[in-house]
Amino acid sequence: MQPWKIGILLFDDVEVLDFAGPFEVFSVTALNRGQADECKPFQVTTISESGHFITARNGLKVIPDYSIHTAPAYDLLVIPGGAGTRREIHNPVLLDWIRKHSEEVQWMTSVCTGALLLAEAGLLDGKRATTHWASLDSMRSEYPKVTVVEGVKFVDEDRIVTSGGISSGIHMAFHMVSRLLGTKVAADTAKLMEYDIRFDEDGASPSIQKAE
Repeated sequence: MQPWKIGILLFDDVEVLDFAGPFEVFSVTALNRGQADECKPFQVTTISESGHFITARNGLKVIPDYSIHTAPAYDLLVIPGGAGTRREIHNPVLLDWIRKHSEEVQWMTSVCTGALLLAEAGLLDGKRATTHWASLDSMRSEYPKVTVVEGVKFVDEDRIVTSGGISSGIHMAFHMVSRLLGTKVAADTAKLMEYDIRFDEDGASPSIQKAE
């Protein structure tokens, strides 16, 4: 099978687990694990605006694979959050890139305050969404066209999936694995990572909100 291409956006002061959590989940997922025909269904790469290294929260230096100008076409994008989103919501170049690529990818996802970038780009108007608990009120006041949901790990609106703060991005990534590859693959990946998560009959974690 052709692997799904997953791109993870990076910027200065991005929260480390916001991007590293989904990166780990998608990267270690495998079909037919341990067998001769084992294969990786996801190809995960990272992007920053300039393509130069970024400094994540607490000083972690990361070198992206691409700039927004050299990045390939993706099937799924992950927009993480962190303190850097306070700056990036005023960055028209990045917002235009997010807006443009939302029309090209099959799925757009966010972690934590990455949802604010989606909201600022107008992608969450008329939709339900969630973000870090500390930003729920500001999201309500600044983006009144968004129906803000709290008390869930993530909100599934089909093509757009937003997740809560930091570690919630791991739940979101497992949810996408189960959507695309089934509950068993997602559960096997969680077992490999020793991550405690349950799935219901639809392959979804019980603490999520789905689009109706």
